[in-house]
Amino acid sequence: MTDTPYLVHGVFWDGAPAPAAQASTAAHDAGSPVLRLQSPDGNFRQLSLHPQARLGFKVVRPGKSCLGHTVVHSSTRRDHIPCAAAAPAARGKQCERCFVLDESRLMHDFHRGGRVTPGLRDYLMQEHWLYIATFAGGATKVGTASGPRKWNRLAEQGAAAASYVARARDGKVVRVLEDLVTAQAGLTQQVRSAAKADALLYPLPATELTAVNTRAAGRVRALLARTAVEDFDTMEEQWVRPAQADALHAPGQRHPYPHALDQGQHGFGIAALSGANVLARLDGTDAGFVVNLSQLSARTIVLGEYTSDVPVLQEALF
Repeated sequence: MTDTPYLVHGVFWDGAPAPAAQASTAAHDAGSPVLRLQSPDGNFRQLSLHPQARLGFKVVRPGKSCLGHTVVHSSTRRDHIPCAAAAPAARGKQCERCFVLDESRLMHDFHRGGRVTPGLRDYLMQEHWLYIATFAGGATKVGTASGPRKWNRLAEQGAAAASYVARARDGKVVRVLEDLVTAQAGLTQQVRSAAKADALLYPLPATELTAVNTRAAGRVRALLARTAVEDFDTMEEQWVRPAQADALHAPGQRHPYPHALDQGQHGFGIAALSGANVLARLDGTDAGFVVNLSQLSARTIVLGEYTSDVPVLQEALF
């Protein structure tokens, strides 16, 4: 056990992309999925979420706390600045002061003539990609990613299937294309984390999801072929899902995690991970549970050998 309180920043997938050809037995084939934790001194601890790992924690403070803000120096360097007041979160996961100081939020208005800092401009002027992502229930969105994180971005999103449809000169062009796709093809730019988790309880067959994604990507490529926007190339490239996510997208019996993550003690083994969603094994049962770890973001926890209570389930569910 440890009494060190950690502020949870969320699940991140760093490292190399998944290989194009995956072995059916692969369990930890790509990326380095971690739960990113901020210690009281402002430093970060990366807690591995690979299959067969165990996660045990206790939520020790009510509500959410500010995660601080980001200062962008260039396309390859940015600094996280902890909240000086350790204030409660007021705007999502930030206090008002850190929200105003956060430079990363400015990128969303850059293509509309919004002001950006020199460091953020350098980041935005690198190559960016436009993708179409489909999730376990069939919901499909359009999104963008910088060149160096084109695979990791989709791994963090928890896509079931995805296609890259355009490679843009910079972040301004790609966001113009993103808005165009939303306006003319009707694709949303966001799928709620709760909807992603719910869909993993009863995921659609892989062939159906691939077909949904292929059709949407085809419509978007046809749209891009007619646009007057310049400085991009239409692409036909499939994103490769990490094999360690497969068990969550495969047919099988699984249940929603029965405990709220805003309080209490929790502990379980990790059988699979897709985005921020874990296929968890609770002590004392063979049942699988979907745990949405994005609900932990901005909460304060301590780590330890905690366990989750096993709910009473009808025998028919097994």
